[in-house]
Amino acid sequence: MLASEGGVLELELEMAEREVRLGDVTARLLTYNGTVPGPTLLLRPGDILRVRLVNRLDDVTNLHVHGLHVSPEGNGDNPFLAIEPGESFDYEIALPDDHPTGTFWYHPHHHGMVADQMFAGLYGAIVVEDDLPAGRVLVVSDLSLTADGAVRQVSMPERMMGREGETVLVNGQVRPRITAAPGERQRWRVVNACTSRHLRLELEGQEVTVLGVDLGREAEPPSLGDLLLAPGNRADLLVTAAEGTATLRALPHDRGGMMGMMGGATTSSEPVTLATLEVAGPAAEPPAELPPAGDVRDLRDVEPAARRTLTFTMGMGRGRGPGGMTFGFDGRGFDAERTDQEVAAGAVEEWVIDNPTPMDHPFHLHVWPMQVVEAAGAAVAAPTWRDVVAVPAGSRVVVRVPFEDLTGRTVYHCHILDHEDAGMMGVVDVRA
Repeated sequence: MLASEGGVLELELEMAEREVRLGDVTARLLTYNGTVPGPTLLLRPGDILRVRLVNRLDDVTNLHVHGLHVSPEGNGDNPFLAIEPGESFDYEIALPDDHPTGTFWYHPHHHGMVADQMFAGLYGAIVVEDDLPAGRVLVVSDLSLTADGAVRQVSMPERMMGREGETVLVNGQVRPRITAAPGERQRWRVVNACTSRHLRLELEGQEVTVLGVDLGREAEPPSLGDLLLAPGNRADLLVTAAEGTATLRALPHDRGGMMGMMGGATTSSEPVTLATLEVAGPAAEPPAELPPAGDVRDLRDVEPAARRTLTFTMGMGRGRGPGGMTFGFDGRGFDAERTDQEVAAGAVEEWVIDNPTPMDHPFHLHVWPMQVVEAAGAAVAAPTWRDVVAVPAGSRVVVRVPFEDLTGRTVYHCHILDHEDAGMMGVVDVRA
């Protein structure tokens, strides 16, 4: 963990292939500073993050600070930058004084390279701290290796469906062990850094409170059993340990298929063990009472300045995606030179995210968080803020977005990263 001092965190991130030990296997992965995941960055609202990104890869790359409400322009969270092999680039990312606390993360975001680079090990966590202890960060990822420890090339059907790795890691480890004393309360910050895998978490026999998802605290926290983390989502959990051994697992989740085409549905048949919690020894002191979450902003009584519908589209044809498929929004694949949505700075807009396709697609908007107001045809009762919203196959989600504080040009996309790389991404330009 690297923490800011005096309101500034300054570091170098070198991106390079390195040998990394995964259980009993030595793998050749892409790393930040030689580790998988990269260092966890601890920030406070109002801090400045300065990163010198050094590209020792064979391909072009850049850096995205996922979920942070920061400028997308210049050397900020700019998805249009291209850092060539052998080059370096200095990012300066300024967090507003009122930036939401929560768990965020970073990864490459150069179009066409995202899935491969992240699948090979390029990801790390960011924590914008509140007044509670920072807690334990659990970065969940998956990958597939060849017999000699190289990252396996994925097939065309895997790219079409969105790849899921054969090995699931937590902090770069295979089924790590977590220890606690009976009655001890631990804060777990879970990051879903998988390219396509959804995580429906289970921790039987333990008391688990969901403090928040993505950013801030929930007005009405869901139970763990109702929590699904799409790729890119994060969960802030409070675990009160009960004596014994418990297994943190990801339960199977059917995220749809293409009518049996090219590999069929993407459903794992068995739960995946992520980590083991071992609780033993003398009982811990009773934990202090948890402070209230505070007021959560609610946009449901705000009249939107505009309403838009964005539609996920995919199909067979002469597309530029894997297998000749077309992936995009509103019938168009990604074009960095084209602006798809022009928004007036300061406006609150209502976006309908429509998914008529036979697969789930998680929707991610850079820079500006979204309040989910309707899902699966039903109104969402409590103020619910996300930066990644799961949109099930054949369904739609309605969000309201306050395009406030910042201006600039950035992107929205499917966070199944093979789909993003294949064209399922658009450009939004927010201007005064």
